[in-house]
Amino acid sequence: MRNTTPAERGKPRQPGKVRLRAGTLAVALGLVAAWSHSAHGQEGPQMTQRPASAASASDTLDARQQAIVPIAAFAAAGDLARLNASLNQGLDAGLTVSDAKEILLQLYAYAGFPRSLNALGELMKVVKTREQQGRRDAPGSAPSCPIPKGDALLAAGTANQTRLSGAPVAGPLFAFAPEANEYLRTHLFGDIFERDNLDWRSRELATVGMLSALQGVESQLQAHMRISMNVGLTPGQLHQLADVLAERADADMARRARGALQRQLAASKGH
Repeated sequence: MRNTTPAERGKPRQPGKVRLRAGTLAVALGLVAAWSHSAHGQEGPQMTQRPASAASASDTLDARQQAIVPIAAFAAAGDLARLNASLNQGLDAGLTVSDAKEILLQLYAYAGFPRSLNALGELMKVVKTREQQGRRDAPGSAPSCPIPKGDALLAAGTANQTRLSGAPVAGPLFAFAPEANEYLRTHLFGDIFERDNLDWRSRELATVGMLSALQGVESQLQAHMRISMNVGLTPGQLHQLADVLAERADADMARRARGALQRQLAASKGH
């Protein structure tokens, strides 16, 4: 992977001046993948980003990866009681405090700042309670180096967007509102995806969990099934993700995930 990707570098920077609504970010991201897929008719390159675990090449998710899914889903749904339990289970399964924090920071791009901030507050409570109980969780790490700014940030974000989507991104929405794509490239794909203290596979597991918890975002959920496979998750692992939602979260969330995966696999065969 090139030097500008989070596999090798990521740079801490505050989210800054982006004012695009979180819902628009999610909608635009879904359309990005759909346009890219229809325009090029092929899956994108497999990501070489450092894996979250040694299980990434198999058809199963390890315990840490599985734990990401209900955390993301309950955070997106605003179910703080069940999020609390899932955070405890995730920390027990090997997530670091930094891993959990990154998932909940990323949440705002898909479910909004209120849900993200409430979820981060719940994580603070969980960590404090565990410390009082004498349970010391690994803090994890910060991004390895600073995120670029200005034109360099736009270039890094554009490269990340292209690799995630599988092809350069363009379409009528971005012709109508070019600012939307600039916000995506500089903020979501730049500021967030340049942070290399959470790998891209983990970020996609979280995103699919979040979107599965939301109604009315079927096209975005399907797009992220494709992006998940672009970053190296297998169809078998994504089937297991839906099983985890069924077992640990909600039957409707699992149904949405399975439907999106089935549609994406069918679309892939059509090309």
